[in-house]
Amino acid sequence: MNIQKINYQKELEKLLKQLEAEQKVPTLLIHSCCAPCSSYVLEYLSDYFKITVLYYNPNIYPESEYTKRILEQQNLIWAMKFRYPVSFLAGRYDKEKFYDMAAGMEDLREGGARCMKCYELRLREAAAQAAAGEFNYFTTTLSISPLKNAQKLNEIGIRIGKEYGVEYLVSDFKKKNGYKRSIELSKEYGLYRQDYCGCEFSMRDSKKPE
Repeated sequence: MNIQKINYQKELEKLLKQLEAEQKVPTLLIHSCCAPCSSYVLEYLSDYFKITVLYYNPNIYPESEYTKRILEQQNLIWAMKFRYPVSFLAGRYDKEKFYDMAAGMEDLREGGARCMKCYELRLREAAAQAAAGEFNYFTTTLSISPLKNAQKLNEIGIRIGKEYGVEYLVSDFKKKNGYKRSIELSKEYGLYRQDYCGCEFSMRDSKKPE
């Protein structure tokens, strides 16, 4: 049975037009995986929302890499100019939580079941923070990557949002040349662009010969 894929970018554009028409500026908590991926997302969505960027990525390895990425994220927010306010929220570096989640899936290829569980781990924390902070919406920057499955990300986000009572802002940020724009902004702001997704297993796979 063929399941029709939803164009989540078009769904997002409909909502943004509605917000403009109603002259509403809701609050949005964005889970960010890294500064380069967040650059375009912030440029795009800060025209419509008051944003808080949550940096929660317990998958990042090693700890020195985590520190590098979180500082880069903070520096980008301070450097960029936005129509509406953008603030920063540091999540906990729960690396043991990530390893507990990944147990038994260490040898799976990147993009498989382990990654889906990792998406869920991070989106669940974002939803919890959004609910606690009474945000109108929450979302993630992850869909900007050509290597990330936007369909699955949105399915996970919508499901978790219902659990926590916070609406998930659907997206496919790679559309409308979003990924290309993130590369341009990375160059403009001199951002560090990592060569692996973040976890120990993705680092291992990135070093394997083709």
